[in-house]
Amino acid sequence: MSKDERCHLAAKKGKFDVPHPCDELKQIAKELSCDMTDGKFAKHMDDHDPLRSLRQDFFYPKMKEVLGTDLNLVDPEEDCVYFCGNSLGLCPKNTKKYIDVELDKWAKIGVQGHLQGEGMPWAKCDECLDSDMAKLVGGKPGEVAIMNGLTVNLHLLLISFYRPTPKRYKIMCESKAFPSDHYTFQSQINLHGYDPETSLLCVEPREGEMTLRTEDILAKIEEEGESIAVICFSGVQYYTGQLMDMPTITRAGHAKGCYVGFDMAHAAGNVPLYLHDWDIDFACWCTYKYINSSAGCLACIFLHDKHKHNNFPKLLGWWGHKFDTRFTMNNELDLSPGAYGYRISNPAGLLCPPIKASLEIFNKTSMEELRAKSKLLTAYLEYRIIEKYGHTNGEAEGTLESVDGDFQHVHVHIFTPSDPEQRGAQLSLSFSVDISYVFKELEKRGVICDERRPSVIRVSPTPLYCSFQDVHRFMEYLDQALKAAAVVAATDKK
Repeated sequence: MSKDERCHLAAKKGKFDVPHPCDELKQIAKELSCDMTDGKFAKHMDDHDPLRSLRQDFFYPKMKEVLGTDLNLVDPEEDCVYFCGNSLGLCPKNTKKYIDVELDKWAKIGVQGHLQGEGMPWAKCDECLDSDMAKLVGGKPGEVAIMNGLTVNLHLLLISFYRPTPKRYKIMCESKAFPSDHYTFQSQINLHGYDPETSLLCVEPREGEMTLRTEDILAKIEEEGESIAVICFSGVQYYTGQLMDMPTITRAGHAKGCYVGFDMAHAAGNVPLYLHDWDIDFACWCTYKYINSSAGCLACIFLHDKHKHNNFPKLLGWWGHKFDTRFTMNNELDLSPGAYGYRISNPAGLLCPPIKASLEIFNKTSMEELRAKSKLLTAYLEYRIIEKYGHTNGEAEGTLESVDGDFQHVHVHIFTPSDPEQRGAQLSLSFSVDISYVFKELEKRGVICDERRPSVIRVSPTPLYCSFQDVHRFMEYLDQALKAAAVVAATDKK
C-alpha cells in the first residue's frame, strides 16, 4: 500500500466537502522532492509558517525543566514536546508582567485599585476583556461574560434553561460527557424531582464505534424531541476529540422546541466558533486549555441576545446589578441585561491578567488562520502515525524489535475522526501496549501529553505554539517509547 493510500485510508468513511489537508502536505513534499517523514519537510513547513512567531510569545518548557524526563535520553537544552494544550495551555510571557502590575497597584493604593491606577480596574476587569473573548467564540458584545468556573456556570445556565414539565423533562447529551457535566445534568434533574434514569438521555455511538454520527444524533432528536427540554453536547468531545456539528444539532433541536447549549471547554480557542450566527441558546467554557489563562482560571458564558431580556429563573447576586446603580445599595435590583445579569460575585482581579495576556496573542491572528494551520499539523501527525505503523481495519500496526526472540507487535488506534471537519487539534490514541507503560516512556523523553482511562492518550499539537518539527520529534520519541514499553510490559508478565 502506498503512503498516499495510507494517508486517506482512515478517511474513507468520511464525506469531505473540501480537500483533505494531507493533499496539501503531499503536494508540498512533492515540490521539495522529499518524503513527508523527512526532517527537511518539517523544517520547511515551520520556516514557511506565517504563525511561527507566536511561539515566541509563550514560555516553552525545556527538557531539563520537565518533571519525569530522563536527561540521558534527550538533549536537556531542547524544547520539550508539549502536546497538552487540550488540558492546560502554555504560559504567555506577558502573564507575569500583567499580574505584577495588579500586585503593585494593590501594594501602593489598596482599595483604590478597584477603579483607579495602572492596569485594569478590578471593578471592571472582566468587562475589559469580554469583547475580545466574544470575538474568539463568534459572539456579539454583551453576549459573553467572564465569571466563575465552568461547572458553576453550567449550573447557572441550566437553572434558566432546564425548566422541566411533565411532557418536556429530559436533558440530552453524549453518553461519555465529561464527568462534571454528567454530574451537573444528574443533579439538576434531581433538584426538579425527576429521575436521571429516565430523564437523562445519553446518545451512544453505534456498536463497535467510538464517536457519534451526526445522523444518529438527529434521529434521536427527531424521535425524542417532544420530551426534551435541553440538548447540551460538548463542542469538542474531551475523550475522542470529535468536533460536533453544532449548527446542525442546534437547528434540529430548535425545530423540536428544545433549548440547545454546548460545553465549549475543548472547542474555545481550538476551532472557529460562530455561536451567535449558529443561534445557539447558551454555552460555557473554561479558559485554561486552548485559551492559556492558567490552571483554574475564570470561565465564561455565552447567552444569545435573543434571550437578553428573558424572565427565566436565575440565581442573583450583586454583580448582576447594573454598574451605574450598583453602589446605591438600596436592595432594589436593577438587573443587567443578557449575560451580565448572570454574574453573581465580583471577578478576581488577579485572574483577569492571564486572560488578557492570552487574548492579546489571539488578536495577532484569527481563529480561521489558526484553524488552517491546525488542520495541517493534525493531518501531518495522523499521516506520520499511519505511515510508521501501517493501517489495518482502523488500526495502525507495526513490528517492534524482538524481545527474547519474539517479535512484539503494537497496534495504534486513532479514535478521533479522520475527517478534518470533525476534529480539532487533538488526536486520541490507544495502543495494544498498556497506556500506563507508553505514557511513562513518553514522559521520560520529555513528551507532555495526557492519559485518560481506560485506554486513551490524548495528543494535541496546538497551532499557537506547536510546530511541524515538534510532530517530527514526537514520532521519534513515540517509536522509542513503544519499544521500551513493550519490553517493560513483556518483563512484567514474566
